[in-house]
Amino acid sequence: MHEASVTEAIVKMALEEAAAHNATKVRSISLVVGETTGYMAESLEFYFRNFSRGTVLEGAELRTTYVKPKIRCPACGLVFDRRQFSFDCPTCGAQGVMTSVGNEFYIDTMDIEKEEE
Repeated sequence: MHEASVTEAIVKMALEEAAAHNATKVRSISLVVGETTGYMAESLEFYFRNFSRGTVLEGAELRTTYVKPKIRCPACGLVFDRRQFSFDCPTCGAQGVMTSVGNEFYIDTMDIEKEEE
């Protein structure tokens, strides 16, 4: 259920951006979502459909691109993809630490229609 509040915030931001550009319709919104957020595309789409009803966002395609988390090894400095159930550095075997990569959640792009001027 934690997708509800973040999706509501995304809808609010998208509506503000659409209004700032005099959009009459939003065709699509591209999101960037870090895998460590735990946000599921299906849930985001469900809440998006509900929160966007009756707005210029209604019917817009929600495109989600996931970012894999990265781990940094404090011993050798290697930055590597996290493997399931392991934080071990593939080069030296030391215990890696999470980086901020994989925590993203933002609107990347919006495809809008404008009224002809």
